[in-house]
Amino acid sequence: MRLLDSAAIGNRIAEARKREGLTQEQLATAIEIDRSALAKMESGTRRVSALELSAIAIVLGERVEWFVREPPKAVVSHRNTQAPGTPSAIIDRKLERAAWNVEFVARQDSGLSLSSVEPRSRPRSNDEVESHADAVRALLGLNRAEPFADMSRRVSEVGLLAFVFDLGPDAADAASLLLAQGGVAVINGHLQVGRRRLALAHELGHYVFADEYSIDWRIDDRDNEAWEARIDRFARALLLPSDGLTRRWLQLVERDDVRTAAVKIASEFQVDMSTLSRRLTELGAISGEDDRFIRSVRTTRADIVDFNLVPRDELRPICLAKSYEAAILRLFRSEIISPARAVDLLFESWDESELPTLPTLPENAIWDFV
Repeated sequence: MRLLDSAAIGNRIAEARKREGLTQEQLATAIEIDRSALAKMESGTRRVSALELSAIAIVLGERVEWFVREPPKAVVSHRNTQAPGTPSAIIDRKLERAAWNVEFVARQDSGLSLSSVEPRSRPRSNDEVESHADAVRALLGLNRAEPFADMSRRVSEVGLLAFVFDLGPDAADAASLLLAQGGVAVINGHLQVGRRRLALAHELGHYVFADEYSIDWRIDDRDNEAWEARIDRFARALLLPSDGLTRRWLQLVERDDVRTAAVKIASEFQVDMSTLSRRLTELGAISGEDDRFIRSVRTTRADIVDFNLVPRDELRPICLAKSYEAAILRLFRSEIISPARAVDLLFESWDESELPTLPTLPENAIWDFV
């Protein structure tokens, strides 16, 4: 991967400094250089030494490689936020690191196959959204009724590697990159499990439609909002297939009250109440009054006992795609990467002590390397 030149490195230093709310004087003092020297670094007229860059990275909470390496050459990128168009540096940096790591591991390990799906045409109506959702469920090995379980594994089989980190309440829900082969999605693990699953389904939608994301929503705000609404419906249809949901809802409301039916279905399909009520409404299965009521429902500990529910916490942070973890272990066992590098690629979710013990080589093995 190509390294950045002095001007690009300087821009990244300035970007990270401003993001941390530091002045040039404050950063220069922290790394014990003159402010004028830092100003020249940021303008690209003075080269940064390795020691200086290391000190800058520590103060600004960044990795050295972020300052010197070219960003991944993603085909398209997307960020799913509460406030469309709002920057989310936290998730962007995590996504960039995930893409770097995936590209590195894929180059070194042929066993990490990042298959790409044939991009699907954009749905132009709700009927087409539903049709696409059924087709993608079939691609994932799901029938038209069953819950979408084991999401991380299933999406990885179509080339989308999911990474889940607790990024806090102020970060975006999710973000994704469509790489030359496959794609990467980062999910904010601070969300509740139902929202995490919805966020991954949403990013899968952008992945299968090879959808381009624009941070500047001022250009065509209404068009983007309409498209995001269709992606949202696509995500709900993936998690709550019309056939399975409608049939199960009718079965339950025949013998249970609305609250009980909602609690049981939300548990079975692992969705939040807002997603469930929205989906039932768009399928015409409930009234507006029931919609408002279901949104207010909260599953309690008593419900878990009374209805014999099995609590699940899928995509709990830190969660890495299993195929990605397996590739790193292969590289480590082959001694292509060191223990420290393996832990770094695993986003520090493993300790070196958890890595497998490598066999001791016989004394004459050195001749194999000479």
